Amino acid sequence: MSKTQLVLIGGGHSHAIALKLWSQNPLPNIELTLISDVENTPYSGMLPGYVAGFYSYPETHINLPSLAEMAGAKLILDRAINLDPEQNLVTLEQGEPISFDYLSLDIGSTPKTSTTPGAREYAIAAKPVPLFLEAWQKILRDASQNPERPLKITIVGGGAGGVELALNIQARLRQKQNQVAITLVHRGKTILNGHNQKVSQLLTRILRERGIQLLLDTEVKEIQPQQIICNKNQIIPTDYTFWVTQADSPQWIKNSNLAKCDRGFLAINNYLQSISHPHIFATGDIATMIEHPRPKAGVFAVRQGKPLYNNWCKALNQQPLESYIPQTKYLALIGTGDKRAIASRGNFCFYSSLLWYLKDYIDRKFMQQFEPESNNH
Repeated sequence: MSKTQLVLIGGGHSHAIALKLWSQNPLPNIELTLISDVENTPYSGMLPGYVAGFYSYPETHINLPSLAEMAGAKLILDRAINLDPEQNLVTLEQGEPISFDYLSLDIGSTPKTSTTPGAREYAIAAKPVPLFLEAWQKILRDASQNPERPLKITIVGGGAGGVELALNIQARLRQKQNQVAITLVHRGKTILNGHNQKVSQLLTRILRERGIQLLLDTEVKEIQPQQIICNKNQIIPTDYTFWVTQADSPQWIKNSNLAKCDRGFLAINNYLQSISHPHIFATGDIATMIEHPRPKAGVFAVRQGKPLYNNWCKALNQQPLESYIPQTKYLALIGTGDKRAIASRGNFCFYSSLLWYLKDYIDRKFMQQFEPESNNH
């Protein structure tokens, strides 16, 4: 009897958790394959702390070869570039095409650079994270080698990601050199639109107190190597530009026949299945739950891990799937680069160093479960 092929593309948060659960309770006669273009997958919750220098690279990354080994999965280090849901084939950049019976996608998103001239060429996108971190390491090396040279850094996007990045970049570069000028450009009238007013006002105050220039109601028209052109004919000189704007999906997903939402993400039902191809699952930023849309945030991807694993097992055993409804409110902990954090949930806002240590504890505990020698059964 030939084995059923369950193929996973991407080592995102949901897949990492589902693989861990699979390692504890695998199904027989299933061949599990994980396709990833990186060996180490970043945990988004700890990345700002990594940028600030609070964590090392291994502390903030899940090692996929060891996780695949734990789960008994075959790991293919390659990039998926095409998907044929009718023929059940995944095309890879380098290797042979991979066929599947069931497919699961958890590949994250990329910031939307396509609409702004020069963004793709000259800006450093916050995602995919490995490319962002490569660029960040280069900036740190340059800063160490030229500590006297003033640095001008611009961050485009005033959501939680952009604000947190601005504060953590500043914290790290100040250890390395005397002068770093940071500008945060946001097209809205207030920052952190998805959070309550108290959080937005508090972070606006913190940015200003730390000397980060905040340009609100400002639209970026074009990015050039050494400057950014904005509306109102404003020109911002810059050495490095970080792009932390609205999420987008990769082109090969847009080109596929899978059903998509109006923003180009995979449309999924309450069972985390594609609404057009039920043998294909999708979670995390790449997917939109049509009946329960939520912000593109790591907290939702983490919560989808267990229901995803449960529904793989149900589908493979030909049993009815379980519906999953994500929570509507969630606690966001926003680090401010100084081992303090802001808690934001609904109308609640609280700022304290205790929150940073709570976040640190939660994040480390989360990462612990993926350590090969861990006994967290």
